[in-house]
Amino acid sequence: MMELFAAFVSFFLTGPLQAELSEKLQMTRAPQAIVSGLMECSKEAAPAIVNRVLSEPIWALTQTFNVWTGQIQPDAVLLEAAPGCASAIEAARPFLREGEGSV
Repeated sequence: MMELFAAFVSFFLTGPLQAELSEKLQMTRAPQAIVSGLMECSKEAAPAIVNRVLSEPIWALTQTFNVWTGQIQPDAVLLEAAPGCASAIEAARPFLREGEGSV
């Protein structure tokens, strides 16, 4: 049952977060090391995100809606869900902000 729930969270929350972050970084031609670091951190954070979703399902729904509608940036959600990714997010942030006007 937990694997099914983890797959659900991956499909609706972590997958779209990773895809949007990766797309923005590639559009702004961020160095591959920064892209790889952020993607790796987000993958490693997946169990923590699943636990957060289990303990706070309303948070997950709200964050998913906010990212899909552009009300919040994916890096802010990742940082809130996985504070251990702070250094990877900070390294990527200049490239993420550079791409905001073009996305």
